[in-house]
Amino acid sequence: MFDRVLVANRGEIACRVIRTLSRLGIRSVAVCSEADRGALFTRLADQVIEIGPAPARESYLRADRVLEAAKQSGAQAIHPGYGFLSENAAFAAQCAAQGVCFIGPSPSAIAAMGMKDAAKVAMEQAGVPVVPGYHGEAQEPELLAMQAARIGFPVLIKAVAGGGGKGMRRVDRPAEFLAALEGARREAAGAFGDERVLIEKYLTRPRHIEVQVFADRHGHAVHLYERDCSLQRRHQKVVEEAPAPGMPSEMRAVMGDAAVRAALAIGYEGAGTVEFIADVSQGLDPERFYFMEMNTRLQVEHPVTERITGLDLVEWQLRVAAGERLPLDQAQLNLHGHAIEVRLYAEDPAQEYLPQTGPLLALQMPAESAHVRVDTGVVSGDSVGIFYDPMLAKLIVWDLDREASARQLRKALAQVEVLGLKTNAALLARVAAHPAFLAGDVHTGFLSEHQAALFADDAARDERTLVLACAGLLETRRQKAACARGASGVSPWDALDGFRVNEGRQESWCLRLGDAPRSVSVRHEGDTIRLREGARAWQLRDVTLEGTALSLLSNGERLRGHYAERGADLHVSFAGHSDVLEHPWVERARDRSAERGESVIKAPMPGKIIGVLVTARQRVSVGTPLVRLEAMKMEHTLKASMDGVVSELSAQPGEQVEAGGTLLVLKASEEGSP
Repeated sequence: MFDRVLVANRGEIACRVIRTLSRLGIRSVAVCSEADRGALFTRLADQVIEIGPAPARESYLRADRVLEAAKQSGAQAIHPGYGFLSENAAFAAQCAAQGVCFIGPSPSAIAAMGMKDAAKVAMEQAGVPVVPGYHGEAQEPELLAMQAARIGFPVLIKAVAGGGGKGMRRVDRPAEFLAALEGARREAAGAFGDERVLIEKYLTRPRHIEVQVFADRHGHAVHLYERDCSLQRRHQKVVEEAPAPGMPSEMRAVMGDAAVRAALAIGYEGAGTVEFIADVSQGLDPERFYFMEMNTRLQVEHPVTERITGLDLVEWQLRVAAGERLPLDQAQLNLHGHAIEVRLYAEDPAQEYLPQTGPLLALQMPAESAHVRVDTGVVSGDSVGIFYDPMLAKLIVWDLDREASARQLRKALAQVEVLGLKTNAALLARVAAHPAFLAGDVHTGFLSEHQAALFADDAARDERTLVLACAGLLETRRQKAACARGASGVSPWDALDGFRVNEGRQESWCLRLGDAPRSVSVRHEGDTIRLREGARAWQLRDVTLEGTALSLLSNGERLRGHYAERGADLHVSFAGHSDVLEHPWVERARDRSAERGESVIKAPMPGKIIGVLVTARQRVSVGTPLVRLEAMKMEHTLKASMDGVVSELSAQPGEQVEAGGTLLVLKASEEGSP
């Protein structure tokens, strides 16, 4: 076994690998970019070496700097985690050339599965069923359009070197094909340096089911059962579970056998995942599943497999890489219980999952137990930047069956608190409570099919947000006043609570929650605070604020959450929900553009403009694509919110823009005017 291992990754996966290394008595070496100085994974490691600036291409993707760090530290092996260099055949070969063990498959195995088109050919030859489509060498747009028509719409365009939903587009009609192809190629070239694509038949009601495989250099291979990863947004997984809901034992055996055949066909070694897509239009059927791709690395969702098998897959990786045989054979492996994993992202689901950046004023996750596991790479006070994926944590739950596991998930999500950034925690909680999810009716279109219910306005939630914000604001103000006055010299004239001679103390606020103004009256009566908004009234008592932890009684009900002020904003979180309200007495410059019949298109976050799709004076209608922005590893298309004319155009292709920067202005025009 190794004495010292370098972890060539960051965030939660680096933390997860380091913990196993520590348990096994192996010293860990972390590499980090300038942006990750002091990050949680660097604090867990035994040694830290900085390898470059924040952009991944200048640090985590620099194979030469990673290998130099291994040499400098004396590391005998490199664990690549997932992403970055984990599926880079050239890097694996460089490791071998320099006498450093790459903890993963051989360069030839990575190369065999690294290109989706070549992988499908190899799988066809191994007798593994593949999705109908085109994966040839010719890449002329007209030929690809003809192949799409032959396959039959809808089709899926996929980057041959892709992953994580990048370079992927669904196309429903022939007229949309060439524009989608251009977008997929551009994204693929930017993410992987390879714009080649393949075309697949798009299954309208598919399930994404993958099988965890393990192989050693002695010719042994096993599967560790399947995971269902069907619940996705933007072709990226959000909820994963093991085993797959409703999986017949016959299909599990057939699928597992196909996955092992795939691994043996390319002389695989280590951990890998064979991904299948199943046509469930008529239920799960062993005759209707198809190979999609093989990920030659550890997967983000590997913890659910660990929970149902009781194994540490990182330990297995280390043992196989050290030349040992697989610890167990297929007959010794057992499946126990049901596990579900959700990915907690800093993003705004209501704004097409727009990533969020900035400091985490507070981060509280449920306590770990026999039923709950949390894998994270951030803590309170850390920041989410623009250079890396916005995933904050993975929340993994387990119980004896799926129903009990879903119950554990709902309970755990209710304990998530993220203050300062919007997250998808509330959406995940709604998914976990949705009747279709509880019935196991999951598929890749789940979020869009149930969008109305999952994204419905929640008046009760907004009411609690408002109450917590008011209570937090009042208590923060009281504490600041107490600090300013000291222990003596208390005077009602110093209080900022609406004090009046011979009258009850009262004041009126106009808060803003989203786009909605909220007029609230506040009245102080001894140790009771009375709030009123229209016909609704709340009686607040026993308000405490310790750090960011806020607690109070509202009409006799105990409310707990987190509260903080940042600049002119009030940040509130409770039971997985995060929101921001405008401060009541800070005067802000109001955006009067709507009153002038204008729509100002601003950058929603820092990023790079990769396409300006309109010209000055061009007439557009609602929904017209205007600008493409690349930020946090994804493309975001900004669209027109009104009919009008492009009156101002400042956006330029290739330009780096800050959040809130004006890109263009639309102006309403009368019929017939330019």
